[in-house]
Amino acid sequence: MAATPNKPAALSVFSKGLLVENPTLRQMLGLCPTLAVTTAVTNGIGMGVATTFVLVCSGIVVSLLRNAIPSNMRLPAFITVIAGFVTIVMMLVEAYFPDLNAALGIYLPLIVVNCIVLGRAEVFASKHPARDAALDGLGMGVGFTITLVLMSAVREVLGAGTLLGFQVLPDFITPMNVFVMPPGGFAVLGVLIAASVALEMRRRKRAGEPEDDAVATQEDICAACQICDAKEREA
Repeated sequence: MAATPNKPAALSVFSKGLLVENPTLRQMLGLCPTLAVTTAVTNGIGMGVATTFVLVCSGIVVSLLRNAIPSNMRLPAFITVIAGFVTIVMMLVEAYFPDLNAALGIYLPLIVVNCIVLGRAEVFASKHPARDAALDGLGMGVGFTITLVLMSAVREVLGAGTLLGFQVLPDFITPMNVFVMPPGGFAVLGVLIAASVALEMRRRKRAGEPEDDAVATQEDICAACQICDAKEREA
């Protein structure tokens, strides 16, 4: 049985998802909802909180069941667990936040197959104790939420002239509609990725680590997901 992590180790498990292993800016996962729903800050917050809830809860359950699930049934079992918590989220959002439910649309149920959630279940939760799995899910969820909120804020201000529904741009400045369209989403995402790489390079330079590793390669992205490897093992 794995030892219970001390406080520094627990903090490391949580904090890595904020920047060093940010699921969107560093691992390039969850790009579909990231680009689709970030036209308003409320959408970004809603999707981020929903995904974080599913990450934490599914991570705990997968960790607790990790020794009971046959290796060739991992992915179906993980998806079933994740789908259960996504259903809970959908029911809550539909009941208490109907406007948010309409804004998120199909992307709320699609959390079931979000590579961030599936990837953390396969890579981390299925190999670590429940406490670590919860911290990992929380860190990845918060990192994902921060990315969504940053993108949403930039796109809403520049594309609609508002922030959280309140006008922030003066009347003589015309909002640029391109920022609430897909091209604007890609542009903002690219800037955020570049900024995250710059921050990581600065951190590595201060720590005396190789700066070349600050840019995620295809191998790094696949290592963070491993869903394809899991499918091959089950085949």
